[in-house]
Amino acid sequence: MATTLVLGAGMVGVSTALALQESGEEVVLVDRMGIGRETSYGNAGCIQTEAVEPHAIPHDAKAMLKILLKQDNAVNWHLGSIAEHIRPLWAYWKASTPDTYARICDHYAAIMKQAEVYHAPLVNAAKANDLIEHHGYYVLYRDKADFEQDKRNAQRVFDRFQVPYEVLSGEEMKSVYPYMKGKPEGGIHYTHVWTCRSPGALTNAYGKLFLQRGGQFEYGDAQSLKASEQGYSVLTENGVVTADKVIIALGAWSNTVAERFGYHFPLFRKRGYHRHFHMQHLPAYPIFDKQTATFLSPMNQGLRVCTGAEFTQFDAPVCTRQIDRSEKAARELFELGKAVEETPWFGHRPMLPDMLPVIGEAPHHKGMWFHFGHGHQGFTGGPASAQILLNYMQGKQDELMSAVSPARFVADQSH
Repeated sequence: MATTLVLGAGMVGVSTALALQESGEEVVLVDRMGIGRETSYGNAGCIQTEAVEPHAIPHDAKAMLKILLKQDNAVNWHLGSIAEHIRPLWAYWKASTPDTYARICDHYAAIMKQAEVYHAPLVNAAKANDLIEHHGYYVLYRDKADFEQDKRNAQRVFDRFQVPYEVLSGEEMKSVYPYMKGKPEGGIHYTHVWTCRSPGALTNAYGKLFLQRGGQFEYGDAQSLKASEQGYSVLTENGVVTADKVIIALGAWSNTVAERFGYHFPLFRKRGYHRHFHMQHLPAYPIFDKQTATFLSPMNQGLRVCTGAEFTQFDAPVCTRQIDRSEKAARELFELGKAVEETPWFGHRPMLPDMLPVIGEAPHHKGMWFHFGHGHQGFTGGPASAQILLNYMQGKQDELMSAVSPARFVADQSH
């Protein structure tokens, strides 16, 4: 019998399996789709150590009005999903008030700033250095007022969290992107960010490393999870697998399993889209177009055009509103060729209202552990938060662990 089951083989799950394996656990990793096939495949490909402040709901009336009127491409929403999202979004809005948000950022930054520390040995051991580049990414500004405001904000973040950056003029941005059309107002270069030319391939490389080190992967259905006196079991293609402990690291699908055991987290999902395009001259570095909330990443498949967040029902059909706007923005900046995929890809970012992940043991089920809810930064923070989980399992405790504990949501729930 294995020591631990890890349910979910995205970046968070694979990182968890590797951390537990290194501590001496015998781990079985279980996923219905394979390793790195869901959200970890589809992100913008940045290990964002600069992202020390999570995405909050703006409390500025003008910004909120733009969202409500669907004028801001960073957010799209659907009336039919309001009932599903209203309670967690209200809690999200309250958590975004300045004083509360500042405290949240302290904990969030503690995870993000450790991202490279825990990614680096995995990249080297997995022989995946060819996927990683160390030149950072650039934020492009078309609007002068927006540029000036973000320069002030970048300095504020540097003063508080020591996130390095460089300010570029419009001409300097043109020299970095010689095939860019027009002339922007300027740019900000986040110099120490790592970028990845295939997030799915990096997650898969970590998964292969786990297998090379003696780990076991099984295709299986997390919904089949059962608890017994012997521990926990799950049904896989090769039969039932049993272990003493189970880690639920299923991202946006985590609640569907947790609720079967009486745990009701206020988890909600931000859907995101991407599409690849052929280009004769790929940009040398990723670029974020601030005005249209469009992230452009040079990938092995072509230029990946990524959108902001969509609030919709989990099983809602594809809505191309944001990706169409983002494609239009990308074509205003660069000469794009044809789309690589016939239809856009989409995935789900799992969010909790306080913008922090859930990391810790289930209050009413000994041996059941939660590790999900990383929002936009599961790819970035997976290895670092896996270390937090490992510390928790080894009996350590600190202020950060208390902040991410599931007890903040379920202490008063019974099973």
